[in-house]
Amino acid sequence: MTDDTMVERGERRVPWKTPPELWEKLKPLAREMRHAPTPAEDMLWQHIRNRQVSGAKFRRQHTIDRFVVDFYCREAHLVIEVDGDIHQYTQAADAVRQEFLKCGGLRVLRFHNDQVTHQMDTVLAEIRSALEEGKR
Repeated sequence: MTDDTMVERGERRVPWKTPPELWEKLKPLAREMRHAPTPAEDMLWQHIRNRQVSGAKFRRQHTIDRFVVDFYCREAHLVIEVDGDIHQYTQAADAVRQEFLKCGGLRVLRFHNDQVTHQMDTVLAEIRSALEEGKR
């Protein structure tokens, strides 16, 4: 199975393709991550699922090429990542991943667990703003 998510490249739209052999490895990982989210991921999911924010459909633990992103809105070309303390040790890898996604035409929002758990209104406002910007 492959991911047929479309991204814009200049004037044309091209699909993200996850090679089948890689998809077979990522699929169980994504499924496991959906079934055991972090508390902050679960809290954010309860606020963005079912088109609750600006009518946007989000997928959680979605594969894009060789990555599994926390949340993805195809229509707005928006990725949302919720970072825990472990990300202070993976900053270089996170930067490469983010640049890869951005080069593919995706906007990436990153929030720390504390922002999600203690400043949900601010997080949702930033997501709404990014969704509106993505519609333009």
